[in-house]
Amino acid sequence: MPVRLASPDEAEKLWEIRNKAIRHGCKNTYDEQVILAWTPDLMPPGYRTTVASNPFFVVDSPEGKIPVATGYLDLQNHSVEAIFTLPDFTGKGYARRILDAIKAEAKQRGLVALTLSSTPNAFTFYQKNGFSLVRESLHRSGMAKADLRCMDMRCEL
Repeated sequence: MPVRLASPDEAEKLWEIRNKAIRHGCKNTYDEQVILAWTPDLMPPGYRTTVASNPFFVVDSPEGKIPVATGYLDLQNHSVEAIFTLPDFTGKGYARRILDAIKAEAKQRGLVALTLSSTPNAFTFYQKNGFSLVRESLHRSGMAKADLRCMDMRCEL
């Protein structure tokens, strides 16, 4: 499936993908109450702006233009953000395709490195795709009202 840029009118669907991926992928990493607080059904107002303001990529389902995987290049922080795949579509290489598109976009914009903060369950995926551990940290999530264990990573482009 090809990677394409998302449009702001898809923001609710992208938020839903995020939530489903976190609820599924992080269930053995973080407390259930933390995950529920971190993944509210109501999309924050600024999320649509994030989709509009950054190269936000999606991969659609094989059946049509329904996004099943997401991710974007945060232009302000030069970081990889929001790489999420619906649970039924994991393991098909969609996240890798999105990460490759983000790296290509970053190179096109003259960036020499990317950073990201990975959840423990996604750490190996990023290692396999060229990212190295900088340090483990606790990321304060205002939405979850909790400190989330993360791996800060970096990739030279």
